[in-house]
Amino acid sequence: MPVGAVVVRDGIAISRAGNRTVRDQDPTAHAEVLALRAAALALGTWRLTDCVLYVTLEPCAMCAGASVLARVQGVVFGAWDDKAGMAGSVEDLLRHPVLNHRPQVRGGVCSEECGALLREMFAARRATSVDSPLVHE
Repeated sequence: MPVGAVVVRDGIAISRAGNRTVRDQDPTAHAEVLALRAAALALGTWRLTDCVLYVTLEPCAMCAGASVLARVQGVVFGAWDDKAGMAGSVEDLLRHPVLNHRPQVRGGVCSEECGALLREMFAARRATSVDSPLVHE
């Protein structure tokens, strides 16, 4: 699955992960959540205030919420997600005015490249599983 996330602090990658929802049969195993968990373990704190989360796809509600709760400094993502994106596409949870923490957000970074990766993966998945339903990770 080409949805991947990296947590960076001071220019150094602290953690990285890819979506594992299908592999792990875990609806919370999104790349962002896994990368945030690993970064918290590596740094010994759940407050990732000096970290930036980079991800190929605009975060969903769960991942945006986890980013806010982790107090990340910023979220940078590639492709916009018009169906579930919570950084401006469907809603903007990351910058919601009532929340006590709002990370800096930069969306659409390398959006064409990220979008192409996602489209190619889903096209390949459809081609190989004609009889089975499309599984979204």
